[in-house]
Amino acid sequence: MLTTYIGLIRFGFSLLFGVALSVCFAGIEHTRKNNLVVGYSCVILLFVQSSCWWFFGIDLTSKLYPLIIHLPMILFLIIYLKRTWLISTVSVLSAYLCCQVPRWIGSIGGAVFSSRLSEHICYIAAVFLAYYLFKKYVADTLRQLMEKSTKSCVLLGAVPLFYYLFDYITTIYTDLLYRGVNGAVQFMPSVFSIVYFVFIILYYVEMQKQIRAHRERDMLAAQLYSAHSELVSLRQMQNIAATYRHDMRHHFAILQGMAFEGSIERIKTYLNIAQSDIDSITPIRFCENETVNLILSTFFTKAKHSGITMIVNAKLPRSLPLSDTELCSLLSNGLENAIFAAARLDSERRVVSVKATIHKANLLILIENHYAGVIVMKGGLPQSSLEGHGYGTRSIAAIADAHGGQAIFSAEDGVFTLKIMLPPRK
Repeated sequence: MLTTYIGLIRFGFSLLFGVALSVCFAGIEHTRKNNLVVGYSCVILLFVQSSCWWFFGIDLTSKLYPLIIHLPMILFLIIYLKRTWLISTVSVLSAYLCCQVPRWIGSIGGAVFSSRLSEHICYIAAVFLAYYLFKKYVADTLRQLMEKSTKSCVLLGAVPLFYYLFDYITTIYTDLLYRGVNGAVQFMPSVFSIVYFVFIILYYVEMQKQIRAHRERDMLAAQLYSAHSELVSLRQMQNIAATYRHDMRHHFAILQGMAFEGSIERIKTYLNIAQSDIDSITPIRFCENETVNLILSTFFTKAKHSGITMIVNAKLPRSLPLSDTELCSLLSNGLENAIFAAARLDSERRVVSVKATIHKANLLILIENHYAGVIVMKGGLPQSSLEGHGYGTRSIAAIADAHGGQAIFSAEDGVFTLKIMLPPRK
């Protein structure tokens, strides 16, 4: 009689263990309200389970378990915890799989002491230990993996689902496993083997994606660092130009001395050199924003040296909705690509057009240039066949996306166009 009562208590603890783990895997904030709701749910499920035992017996109750316990538990996770049906189902199936750990420990205890009562007691003790270990070391990781993607959730739920179906079909609804039917015996090892190799393939694919993403993050970081370094160099040139202008009195003194000596040729040579030096370090003023002036001035000079006509129409205020480093990266990458493409054309089409303005509080940048050959677009970005190239366009897109804006690349009728729109700061 005692063994029977302890056995009934064991089934009660098995229910509580499964409910607690299901909620834990699905993710729940441990507030007083949530704890009470889960507690009331356990009481209701225990009442339903006990009633079924009383009226139908334990065998029929075991067969009805998916309908009277597991399905209501899935609905509870969906309705109360607002989890998706997939996460809710995988959580319940995973909790069912975890129930095998206390069962295994109970079986060992029963075999050691040759007692059914010992099996029940070991099972109940194992429930507390298993719950602690699963909650502490498994729950958070499982929840994060389920929430990562649908594919990840399906993969995680495959083994629990197959085990669930296998257990009910071969041990509860039939006795195929106990009779040693070959198909039943070999089923789970086969499932584990298949899932194992599928996991290896998917893991390898995911690792390759992470490696590519990490490489791109490094390249984008290098792009921003390069933009920062270039901006520092430009500002140093601006300071040198300011110093050069400040020291004009010294140049006048030298010129005055040459004039007293009557050295007209020396004066001409000195003026040409001084004029060239000043032109090389003095930024052209295109708009009120000093950073934009420095960048446009630098690329204007680069374009001129490459025999490219650069047409600039910039009307920008002092303050813009992004940092100077990001602004430098946007303009430098866009203009560098445009000048590189234009330099490969004949003289008539060596033109780069740049427009920048503020319209309805949005920063708008338009860069256009002719190009030769075929430009392949993938995912809205132009693809480069050259090793180490193509990161500039990704850097532009990443910066625009980070500010809630857009970077649109297009190539039609021999004209490549880059349109950038950035909203105002919030």
